[in-house]
Amino acid sequence: MLLFFRRGWFCLSPRSVLRLCARNSLGFTLIELLAVICIIGLLCGLVIGGGRYASERGRSARAQTELAVLASALEEYRRICGDYPQTNDGAQLLQSLIGRRGPRNAEIAIRPLIETARFVTTQELDPYASASARLVDPWSQAYRYTYKTQSPWTNPGYVIYSPGPDQRDSAALLTGGYVDPTPADNADNLYANQP
Repeated sequence: MLLFFRRGWFCLSPRSVLRLCARNSLGFTLIELLAVICIIGLLCGLVIGGGRYASERGRSARAQTELAVLASALEEYRRICGDYPQTNDGAQLLQSLIGRRGPRNAEIAIRPLIETARFVTTQELDPYASASARLVDPWSQAYRYTYKTQSPWTNPGYVIYSPGPDQRDSAALLTGGYVDPTPADNADNLYANQP
């Protein structure tokens, strides 16, 4: 076998070639092992980070979908009862949407306007068995709702939203019942009816 080195051609016997191959194939060096471990660590970090990002986007999408369903149910409620539920209590809102409370919290009996099985409630309470059940968002925080709870109320609609991923909000409304989007705590809130 002929090999070329810097100083010219050399002839190696098959036995010397086997010795060279055997010496080089005894295992990986420490540097090679460390390089492979670093690469695997970087890839794991990218996958885990991407998974968390996708999970958070999924939660936001779920919250937006649930808010859209609640908004649609509230419009149907207004069509049937003549007004939206006048409360800022999440439990009274849920009782209204399942057909048990009127706009001013009087007992009524209408068909349910939401499928409660599609929503999560506080402590997984059954809203038909417990009047204290509230709808919660994907971050396990109660959805915030208010309508005609201050005077004067010039907002033509209601306010319903999720505090969002940071689970914080500045609940103070502007005069007339409008949401104030300027506080930092409201930056990631998700609204059914955008302010």
